[in-house]
Amino acid sequence: MFSGIVSAIGTIQHILTHLDSIDFIICVPGTFTDLTIGESIAVNGVCLTVTHFSSNCIHVTAVPETLRLTNLGGLKENSIVNLERSITLNTRLGGHYVQGHVDAVGEILAIETEGEAALLVKISLPETLAKYVVRKGFITLDGMSITVIDVTPNYFTVTFVPHTQQVTIVKQYHIGQPINLEVDIVSKYLEKLMANSISTIKN
Repeated sequence: MFSGIVSAIGTIQHILTHLDSIDFIICVPGTFTDLTIGESIAVNGVCLTVTHFSSNCIHVTAVPETLRLTNLGGLKENSIVNLERSITLNTRLGGHYVQGHVDAVGEILAIETEGEAALLVKISLPETLAKYVVRKGFITLDGMSITVIDVTPNYFTVTFVPHTQQVTIVKQYHIGQPINLEVDIVSKYLEKLMANSISTIKN
């Protein structure tokens, strides 16, 4: 479980492609000194397992399902990625509950400067996810917990403040870039509960 508050930016040092999966070796900051094998870490919002680590690198593997649903397959050596370690019981929850289970990939449609330094970004929204995205609700973008500004059946907009631009991969965003999307899990649970309740009443 994560909070959508990016811990640091990592750099892809090496990529090893197998028949159906990809191993990534990612350079991480010196603050990641107490990692353990088997620990979960979010890479661009994707929950992956640390299989090996050294003083400045971690090794993770993306399996076929992950590669189908995320933008990880498009990463190259020297690409930068958002990183977040899993939350602990004494962690301040500054964002929202994030599973690291990406639902789909959206695409940046437009980027505009808003005010002096903020960025207003328009992102495509897959039809299957539109019902879960609400104005002023949460959505996770490449592992970042962000508030939705406006939403339509086909796209939504968000604002990236200067701090987010400085400490995440937002600094490299451009029109046409694919972005990992994870909708708020609460909406999915409510949908399932309501469906079950309606079914029970009918029966």
